[in-house]
Amino acid sequence: MDKTILITGATAGFGKACARLFADNGYQIIITGRRKEKLRKLQKELEKKTSILAISMDVRLRDKLFEQIKKIPKNFCSIDVLVNNAGLALGLEPAHRTDIRDWDQMVDTNIKGLMYMTRAVLPGMVKRDRGHIVNIGSIAGTYPYPGSNVYGASKAFVKQFSRNLRSDLLGTSVNVTNIEPGIANTEFSLVRFHGSREKADNVYKNTLPLTAEDIAETVFWAVSRPARININSIEIMPACQAWGPLAISRERDKQ
Repeated sequence: MDKTILITGATAGFGKACARLFADNGYQIIITGRRKEKLRKLQKELEKKTSILAISMDVRLRDKLFEQIKKIPKNFCSIDVLVNNAGLALGLEPAHRTDIRDWDQMVDTNIKGLMYMTRAVLPGMVKRDRGHIVNIGSIAGTYPYPGSNVYGASKAFVKQFSRNLRSDLLGTSVNVTNIEPGIANTEFSLVRFHGSREKADNVYKNTLPLTAEDIAETVFWAVSRPARININSIEIMPACQAWGPLAISRERDKQ
């Protein structure tokens, strides 16, 4: 398969799982992330399977991002799939007690970073008249819960931005999909609680959450459909969760 995928936030969680799965299926991979050591480690792992380009990048830095995308080598520059995965939640305080710096970082990463990367890659897809943009949203963009103030709002942006992109691209062969996961056991909660392992572990206590691999398989399925089919959105939750981030069954022991 002679296709190229660019994955943001590839150093952990959904991004890393996507990189591994797409490498196993013959894609050449562009991975980006801020953590250089983790990026190099993943590059070393995947270069045994496929052609891979690692770019140390902070999606919040607009001008540098555009410059880095322009400098992608010719053999990687025809990007077929963009997975906008870079994103985070910070804190779980109510709006009147939150650290405003957390809000800024979520807006800059989840909204602006996703916009910048999309704008940098999309013109090439339209020119080639092929491609697929996959945005990693969240059920928090639909179902509110206490402490999700800006995080949930940022994922609601991702949902609506994806829909509007789809409208803009009508008549082209560029597809857009928004993936909206529920509770998933990745670094997400560890980041949200600023490195507190105890708080992060409590999120998943007595649950059977989604895994990063579950989401990678969902992304792969969406982009593997015939080009005439556009998967608009996929809302995916574990069986222990119903409609909403707080509707979680914790009655089972860990299995």
